[in-house]
Amino acid sequence: MRILGNFLAIFAALVLAAQPAAAQSILRDAETEALLQDMAAPLVEAAGLKPGNVDIVLVNDPSINAFVAGGQVVYLHSGLIDAADTANEVQGVIAHELGHITGGHIIRSSEGMGTATNISIVSLLLGVAAAVAGAGDAAMGVIMAGQQAAMGKFLAFTRVQESSADAAGVQILSDAGISGRGSLAFFKKLQNQEFRYGFSQSDDAAFGRTHPLSGDRIARLREDYTVDPAWDTADDAAMQQRFERVKAKLFGYLSQPARTLQQFPESRTDVPARYARAYAYHKNAMVDQALAETQALLELNPSDPYFLELEGQILLESGKPDEALDALRQATELTNSTPLIASVFGHALIATEDAAHFDEAERVLRAAVGRDRLNPFAWYQLGVVYAQQGDLPRARLASAEQQVMTRRYAEAIRSAQAAEIGLEAGTPDWIRAQDIGLQARAELERQQKRK
Repeated sequence: MRILGNFLAIFAALVLAAQPAAAQSILRDAETEALLQDMAAPLVEAAGLKPGNVDIVLVNDPSINAFVAGGQVVYLHSGLIDAADTANEVQGVIAHELGHITGGHIIRSSEGMGTATNISIVSLLLGVAAAVAGAGDAAMGVIMAGQQAAMGKFLAFTRVQESSADAAGVQILSDAGISGRGSLAFFKKLQNQEFRYGFSQSDDAAFGRTHPLSGDRIARLREDYTVDPAWDTADDAAMQQRFERVKAKLFGYLSQPARTLQQFPESRTDVPARYARAYAYHKNAMVDQALAETQALLELNPSDPYFLELEGQILLESGKPDEALDALRQATELTNSTPLIASVFGHALIATEDAAHFDEAERVLRAAVGRDRLNPFAWYQLGVVYAQQGDLPRARLASAEQQVMTRRYAEAIRSAQAAEIGLEAGTPDWIRAQDIGLQARAELERQQKRK
């Protein structure tokens, strides 16, 4: 039974690995999202997909991974960004994942999993029948054989998809005029990880893998990339500079301060190092040191919106919202009211507890959710300002928006009902309250069916 349990555990892990990132922590940062979208834009166009319809989402996970999970969304783990040395390496990964989208692999993956599951169920039923007949050993043999057949079919299916995505990624990079050097370099990193953890590179081991052997992939890709006209194309220097900033920023935000300060000692005065240290000092409540780093950054570029955003965020989270307003207002204006930055600015306006700022906060936050409805923090802040202004129906509606996004469906239903009662019938807000209530009820019913 222990062998069967281990086998089923592996199979379950593979199924869970294919689930959307909804249950995982999504990292949202205006600068990072802008960079990832700019990195992906030429690849999306080369893949024949509509610009703006493909989202690149960053998942807070230290493992080196990327995946697609329905729709036109590419999920990148934070560990992948940390492991990559160049923007070009990440573009190679994005091209590969776009290959899964253009190949329709999400739909086909579910078909392949369904076939594998059906084999498993049939074998399990046969095994139970054998056990009832008194042939216990035979029952275990039937179950194991069926599970092995199911696993083998599924793994073979995914290996074919991965090879197809590799080929599509090569073509996408080529059509975008982007070198495949980074793609090869990143696959080499993955191969080194396999060596480090003792994964076999033999052909005999290929049967039990979801991906082709890294050595084989590298050999095939090298043949394709080195003859491509884009092979010798130089990396985009400005893109690489932005990547190094974002990589350091994420490191400072996610790592323990001591590790950040070890990785980026004070002897380093470059922009990425100062960025990372500002976050480390801020996490350690060393406000003066954190602000000193942001001031040094702003001396290099006083109109950099992300430096201004960081300064404002440090001041706001250090209990100085009044002092944060100027920097956050500038950052919001310089980025044309980018929703993530605007929502922080709106929060700062409310945090001053000065009623004179509430009308501006409402305008800023309404504009933020108008451009990015999937922003629970902005909806929460908008609900706060509505409540401060005495507009309780719209405060309830904003709460419902935030609650349904954070999967608190029962609360969302109650908030939507309260909003609907207080809003004028037939207005857009009244209709939206009804829609949220219907959505939340449908999700609750779906959850009940899963139990």
